[in-house]
Amino acid sequence: MRILIVEDDAPLARSIVTLLRGAGHAVDHVESGEDALVIAADEPYSVIVLDVGLPDMDGFTVLDRLRRRGDRVPILMLTARDALDDRVRGLDLGADDYLRKPFDTEELEARIRALGRRRGGDPTPEIVVGLLTINRSAGEARIGSQVLDLRRREWAVLETLASRAGQIVPREILHAEVFGIDEPVGGNALEVNITRLRAKLPAAGPVIRTVRGVGYLLDEG
Repeated sequence: MRILIVEDDAPLARSIVTLLRGAGHAVDHVESGEDALVIAADEPYSVIVLDVGLPDMDGFTVLDRLRRRGDRVPILMLTARDALDDRVRGLDLGADDYLRKPFDTEELEARIRALGRRRGGDPTPEIVVGLLTINRSAGEARIGSQVLDLRRREWAVLETLASRAGQIVPREILHAEVFGIDEPVGGNALEVNITRLRAKLPAAGPVIRTVRGVGYLLDEG
C-alpha cells in the first residue's frame, strides 16, 4: 500500500516509517497539516495515518478539509487524548479508525491492513490467484505449500497486482503504490522487480503479463 504518515514527533514518525517500509509498504511522511493537504491532493494513498496534535492546525481540521474536498481515503487518527468527545468528533468528521498513544506496533499494522483492504473493496486477509496464495496479515506469499522468498518491494508489487488480478494496473499507479516519493530509485526499478518476480513464479502460473505502453496484469496463467 501507499501510506502517508502525518506526524510531527520525529522519532515516532521515523519508527512508524521504518516499520511500515519493512512490511513492504511505500511510505511518505510530512510533519504539518498543510503539507498533508498538499501532498494528499497529488498522490494516490491507500491509507493516511493522521496525528491529532500538529503544529500548524489540528488533525481534526486536516480531516475536515480532506473530506470536504471529496477525498475518501481511509484515515487512522493518532491521539494522546483519551476524551470521548474527541473520539466522537473525529468519527463524525469522517475518520475511519482511532488509535491512542502509546500504541502497540502490531496493532497499528493490523489496523492499517484492515483499512487498506476496505479501500480496495476486499476485506479478506488472503488473496488466491491460481496456485498463488497471499496472506496479507502474515506478509507471506505461497505457491502451494512453498513460501516464496520475496524482497520488500517484490512483495509490494506482487500484492498490488494480486489485489487487482485480471485487471491492467497502469505502470504509474503500480510505481506509486510501491515506491515512496523520498525513496531513491532508478528509472527501471519497477521493471527490475517485475523481472525478479517472474523468475520466482512457477511456469504453471500465475503469470505477470506486460501490456505494452500501459502497465501490467496478473492472471492465473
